[in-house]
Amino acid sequence: MKIPFNKPHFTGKEQRYLLQAAMKGRFSGNGPYTKEAHDLFRERYGVKKALLTTSCTDALEMIAILFKIQPGDEVIMPSYTFVSTANAFVLRGAKIVFADSMPDHPNIDIDSLESLITPKTKAIVVMHYGGIANDMNRIIALANKYNLLVAEDAAQSIESTYHGQQLGTIGHLGAFSFHETKNIVTGEGGMLLVNEESLTERAEILWEKGTNRAAFQRGEVQKYEWVDVGSSFLPSDLVAATLCAQMSHVEDIQAKRVRHWIKYFEGLKHLQAKRKIQLPIIPEYASINGHLFYIVTGDRSERDRLLGQLQAKGINAVFHYLSLHSSPYYKDKHDGRELPNADRYSDCLIRLPLYYSLTEKEINYVVKAVEEFYG
Repeated sequence: MKIPFNKPHFTGKEQRYLLQAAMKGRFSGNGPYTKEAHDLFRERYGVKKALLTTSCTDALEMIAILFKIQPGDEVIMPSYTFVSTANAFVLRGAKIVFADSMPDHPNIDIDSLESLITPKTKAIVVMHYGGIANDMNRIIALANKYNLLVAEDAAQSIESTYHGQQLGTIGHLGAFSFHETKNIVTGEGGMLLVNEESLTERAEILWEKGTNRAAFQRGEVQKYEWVDVGSSFLPSDLVAATLCAQMSHVEDIQAKRVRHWIKYFEGLKHLQAKRKIQLPIIPEYASINGHLFYIVTGDRSERDRLLGQLQAKGINAVFHYLSLHSSPYYKDKHDGRELPNADRYSDCLIRLPLYYSLTEKEINYVVKAVEEFYG
């Protein structure tokens, strides 16, 4: 049996929506489907403004600009995250202050955050690993205490909630990803979620290359002018058409992925009870969205041997992030603190195949392979 790590899911509507976008003769950026996607996300998740971007990376770069990050500003974020989380702020000249993960979950260790805050700290950026929420009330309270901005890297978190509220809509700004490995896919693609009213107008200007073009098209201003910094963050309307097709089936997609997640958990929890592996924890304030399923092994050697055995059985499981604080680019810029939990997840975490069309038989096959490894 051959089981890939990922298979993008298509609803069957994508082809029709793409053809309609092309036939309308307006499929550059900010076309009819883009407006439809913006309205859909704003209404579904209750944000002040939603802006479709070419990637989640672009959405994060917009966040750094909207936060007015300047050279020398400090930004606190987890070391165990994707490089885009940090790159967006490094590009604005920020000093990244990496925080460790929690001992029982890859999310940022909130207990360590206050000790990292200095007079130069401008923002806290959290990443909700696997679509499992950080404790946002604690983070917002800390940010308010020190007058800091909060961004949510919610790349993995569509339809995941914190006390019932969609992740990405709690901090000042948030970002989604629609990369082909995510629950909702457009190939590449992302979205900026603006939750702070005062940032909505500037966000749209940055998105449109620093111009007031969108306001001009709506008849709100008399001249189309360059008014701020910006870039071409908006994608083709073909991306938006694909997103609208995907979102028309979002409940079905989510329900099936969550069932897969639960099937893995139920099949492997006896190994956690025997302390062979560590499984994801779900705090009472969080929900699951079936984005990814991971296990944590005892050490790196064990991880590598398990990966090898799974590959030999045709199962394409993978390890995930490498700690950014020890990366070739940043290790000489890091302040030297050890971040043992981030390093442990780098060395010991394995992601198992999880995608819409995965079958119960295939999940059972993966579970059995892991069981056989642990005897």
